[in-house]
Amino acid sequence: MSWQPPARPDWVEAINAGRVAPISDEADLPLDRDLLMSEARARLGIPNGGVADFCHQDFDADQLLEPLDRLLPALEQEAELSVMGRWLSRRFILRMLEVRLQIIAYLRADPGVRDEPLPTPLFVAGAPRTGTTILYNLLAKDPAHRVPEGWELLRPVPPPDPDPALFAADPRIALADRELRMPQTVVSGLLNIHPYSGRMPKECLSAMSFTFRSEEFTARYHVPSFETWLEQCDMTPAYEMHRLVLQILQRRWGSCAWVLKSPVHLHSLSTLLDVYPDARVAITHRDPLVLLASLTSLIANLRWAHSDHVDYGQIGQSHAVRYHVSLDRLARLTEQGALPAENLHHSRYAQFMSDPMGVVAELYARFGLELSQGAREAMQRSLDDSSRGEGSSHDYAFSDLGLDPVAERAHFRHYQTCFEIPDEKVLR
Repeated sequence: MSWQPPARPDWVEAINAGRVAPISDEADLPLDRDLLMSEARARLGIPNGGVADFCHQDFDADQLLEPLDRLLPALEQEAELSVMGRWLSRRFILRMLEVRLQIIAYLRADPGVRDEPLPTPLFVAGAPRTGTTILYNLLAKDPAHRVPEGWELLRPVPPPDPDPALFAADPRIALADRELRMPQTVVSGLLNIHPYSGRMPKECLSAMSFTFRSEEFTARYHVPSFETWLEQCDMTPAYEMHRLVLQILQRRWGSCAWVLKSPVHLHSLSTLLDVYPDARVAITHRDPLVLLASLTSLIANLRWAHSDHVDYGQIGQSHAVRYHVSLDRLARLTEQGALPAENLHHSRYAQFMSDPMGVVAELYARFGLELSQGAREAMQRSLDDSSRGEGSSHDYAFSDLGLDPVAERAHFRHYQTCFEIPDEKVLR
């Protein structure tokens, strides 16, 4: 296996060795549900009202407590968190609990927010590393679209101010920026694989994380018991929370043409379309063996920010199973006509790389959208700027996964045949 964990700065090694008392003392606190909930209330100055503070008739206690009571023990018993990893994780979970308190309080104070219309949102889906990010970033250049920024999804309450100057000066941007950038400072090279910041367009699974039904946790941590539960649970509460977050974000703006993105939607397309019946979904496709190698590298580096024990082969094998199930399901549902074809647009990675504006124009035509001259020019400038840049280095190899390429190719053949996905000759 050629993958080696990247270097960490000396200050991170000092923290993990227990030589930075304030951080190690906080990291030593148990990841206990009641303790975390009490601290979240205290941070917001809310008297202790029990679990009811975090719940509402539309988001009840059982929907919250079950995932928490599966996630927190898994973090304690399975994730093998380092000192830095425990400190990061504790703050990560506390932020979600604090914001959930704010969301529920906002909903109680303004129940009409649930009536905010969200007509025909456009979702970019498809497996990771298939071009979802670059397509999303191009769609974000269209001034007719509203794309949530990182800080909005991490801290949506109160609704952002639509005044551009006040929006750009919101103090929550700095809070989100520090949280999103922290793993990049802990692991050298992570920024090259997947950059984050408070003002960048963000994957909308962060809105689902306030229900603790989210792959944000399985990406950061080795928590197999929680992962098994997550793959089998009802994702409706997560998508209902996702919808509420968007409704809060647009409360002061009027109805918006939302454009959203996350590869996790691939696993729950039917649920997404139940909650957003008129959603339009752009699904990107690529040789699955390539995406497995690239995705495993990303997840391994992200987990290395939280633990000294990263099993690269296990990550690759887990994703091989996960995406075989999801991509085969997508092929079967498509062949059976079980998904509304008028809601979907399919594109292939090679096609997008050779003619990105052609794919965008085809997507707009598919959904009856107007691709204005201003949007075209903004998108083309973005592409030109990207091609002039030096680019980032992200090295990965299929051979590091410990998988048999012939067997994996056979597993994914149904999917590749259904969507005419060519094999890529980049395996080594």
